[in-house]
Amino acid sequence: MRSLTKLLTLVLLISLGDLAAQEQPNFIFILTDDQQYGLMGCTGNSIVQTPNLDKLASDGVLFTNAHVTSAICTPSRASILTSQFERKHGINFNSGTSMSIEGWNTSYPVVMRKNGYFTGWIGKNHVPVGEGGYSSGLMEKSFDYWYAGHGHLSFYPKSIHEIFKGAKSDTQVEVIAEGIKDFLSNEETLEGAVKFLDQRPPDKPFMLSVSFNLPHGNGTSSMQLKPSDDEIYRSLYRDQEIPLPKNYIAKVDITTPKLPLEIHHSKDRQTSYNWVDTPRGYRERTVRQMQAMTGIDRLIGQLRRMLKKQQLDKNTIIVFTSDHGLFGGQFGLGGKALCYEITTHVPLLIFDPKASMSSRRKSSDALVQSIDIAPTLLAMAGIPIPNSYQGKDLSGLLRQEENSVRSYLYTENLWSTSFGNPRCEAVQNMEWKYIRYYKNENPSALQQIETAKTLGIPIKNMLYGVHDQQIVQYRLFIEGPVHGEVPLYEELFHLKKDPDETINLASDQAYLDVLQKMRYVWSKEIAYARGAEPPKVLRYTVDSEAERSLLIEPK
Repeated sequence: MRSLTKLLTLVLLISLGDLAAQEQPNFIFILTDDQQYGLMGCTGNSIVQTPNLDKLASDGVLFTNAHVTSAICTPSRASILTSQFERKHGINFNSGTSMSIEGWNTSYPVVMRKNGYFTGWIGKNHVPVGEGGYSSGLMEKSFDYWYAGHGHLSFYPKSIHEIFKGAKSDTQVEVIAEGIKDFLSNEETLEGAVKFLDQRPPDKPFMLSVSFNLPHGNGTSSMQLKPSDDEIYRSLYRDQEIPLPKNYIAKVDITTPKLPLEIHHSKDRQTSYNWVDTPRGYRERTVRQMQAMTGIDRLIGQLRRMLKKQQLDKNTIIVFTSDHGLFGGQFGLGGKALCYEITTHVPLLIFDPKASMSSRRKSSDALVQSIDIAPTLLAMAGIPIPNSYQGKDLSGLLRQEENSVRSYLYTENLWSTSFGNPRCEAVQNMEWKYIRYYKNENPSALQQIETAKTLGIPIKNMLYGVHDQQIVQYRLFIEGPVHGEVPLYEELFHLKKDPDETINLASDQAYLDVLQKMRYVWSKEIAYARGAEPPKVLRYTVDSEAERSLLIEPK
């Protein structure tokens, strides 16, 4: 009898062990905005204070060679949500489209919710979804917990988004922190948050997406250094010497532009990026960016303490990354939307508390991309990955069962507008990068502004309004290179010897074989990025909304 009891006990322990092993993890995905790779201590910045992010990196896996697919907010975020290149999902500021319900239903939050996860979204959304885009209400209804604003949040989000009015804090990071506390703790109802259940069910795993609008230029430019702001945002770093970035060129010192003027109309750059033009402007904005990063870092520390207090820390995976980088005057450039490392290279940290110690406290230089995040989350949750996904599951890299998931990265920019940006695409491996550029016949932003002033047209409407005919233009941008459009300019960089992309070798006959090989790789990668099916999108323009007696406000 005693032997039978021991046997039954052993069987029960094994069964319980199996159940524990099969228990789905919780996830917190944190996305910053405009955060270039080197803006944390763990990624090589010796000035900025990010001890909690550095600790997260040392506790998990830091990917040192992670890149976005499109270096601008909306397409990058749509790519993260759907694990698709922009050429496939078809969403950008100039696309005249919003994501259809069919497209949205394959996004990682919707897929995880359908598979039993309690889902929340806090902070910023910058992807139009559903009929009427940002006004559709579809995203709000797709989550169990919603505490977010569409478009830019500003540093003081309560002043522009009604949903945040009930927050105790005024500054963005701290307002978002209140939302996170409300989601995790179930201790109080945060006024403004939309909940479909009064409390988060304790028996369901959760997927929380936290999206910042910092250290983005919109947020850092609106910092007012108010007496009520935390000391971090008023005085930190202001007594330190802030060095200029490598290859910095002030506007007055530019003699030879980085790109030919017929390709890149740099004079039409958005004025919000003109802080790069002078050393003084650069240093002021960099101080603000670092202050914002230290605020975000403090939130990371608070978050991990909250998880521990709620006894959630041992089963909650944390993923941290950025939607793209940002030029700070390197080569005289400002803004984003190009295929250079400064804009496409981002930090990616993944911390799994259940991972073996031998697979943690590591860094990986594998070529990974933002489209890999969604399939990795689903794989770690034990959820089937949709066939529409184009990214890779990184869980094998995390377990150190694999060393790589791809041989080449592909990035693209389809945001070619009056602000001078050229269409471009790039492919790269561990040693080489190849970039190609196409004709730029967009109207001049400066000329549009001048005309708007002369005729009394609101400048915002002139510059940012997207009409039906622009849908056709955007589609040509997508399809042209796939069907043989010839580039007007090419670049080839030897990343291993020239990581700063300073010497273009495309016209050097000594590297003709490399150039031809990379052209071939590009042809394969762009075909894969485009896919065979049309984008899952809806018409979303000034014209479509006017037909519904609505006005689109630029986001």
